[in-house]
Amino acid sequence: MKILITGISGATGRVVALRLLADGHDVVGIDRRGWPEAPESIEMHRVDIRSRPAEDVFRVTQPEVVVHMATVTHLVARSEDRYRINLGGTRAVFEHSHRYGVKHVVFVGRHTYYGAGPDSPLYHTEDEPPMAMASFPELADLVAADLYAGSALWRMPDMTTTVLRMVYTLGPTGHGTLASFLRGPRVPRVLGFDPLFQFMHEDDVAGAISLALKTRLRGVYNVAGPRPVPLSALVTAAGRSAVPLPEQLFSMMIGRFGLPKLPAAALNHIKYPVVIDDKPFRNATGYEPTIPETEAIRQYRAAFPAAS
Repeated sequence: MKILITGISGATGRVVALRLLADGHDVVGIDRRGWPEAPESIEMHRVDIRSRPAEDVFRVTQPEVVVHMATVTHLVARSEDRYRINLGGTRAVFEHSHRYGVKHVVFVGRHTYYGAGPDSPLYHTEDEPPMAMASFPELADLVAADLYAGSALWRMPDMTTTVLRMVYTLGPTGHGTLASFLRGPRVPRVLGFDPLFQFMHEDDVAGAISLALKTRLRGVYNVAGPRPVPLSALVTAAGRSAVPLPEQLFSMMIGRFGLPKLPAAALNHIKYPVVIDDKPFRNATGYEPTIPETEAIRQYRAAFPAAS
């Protein structure tokens, strides 16, 4: 199949592209960033997904499948940029896909869609409403993009739509929210809280997307990796030092003394777990993570040793 990947130059996008290329697919990429080391067999287009040249890529290449990975988090873009990229870009992808006869669109979302809070269930299922917009406004644009993608299931019934809500990634690329949170030598914790963190290796992300394409999966699915890990154990295994902070001092300390800079609303995500139930995806595709949580942490630690 001819597969168009948006956001292909990102760390995980590259892993996915190489996996789909190895599966025998023709791969086309769209990204504002370059990928100088891309294999020659990958047709690259350095354009903004919201631009007219991007629409021309859809029209000329005529992909059968689109994998939309061109979304960003609060850690890498300002709020106005996030809104344009996440919601505006997602809308453009679905409109172009529908207009030019794409058969299957896979939207790669995030499990933080569900939000974190004291009254959240231990395991989130796909039919739960999003709570992230109320507790974490910096996630509102990602939640809106997820909802827009899901609405294509009834707005564009002639096109197969798959929404995958992926847990954090962790591995040698050092890409993603969790990897950034762990990057420094000291990692903050809220005194009295030790939430479970759920993550998967980048290779398992690529494997999950590959299975979604093979099974022509339709609907909204959670996708997870191995068992969740307590934050304290994760920090120790990554070779970092945990810094327990009283909640009253948390906002004053963040971004200082070697601690990562976080929005104030991120506090709930360090106090309470966001753990998803991915049994429907596993049952529908036969997916099983191939890289244990200990190995994913080891590879991350080897690639990004803690600074002194």
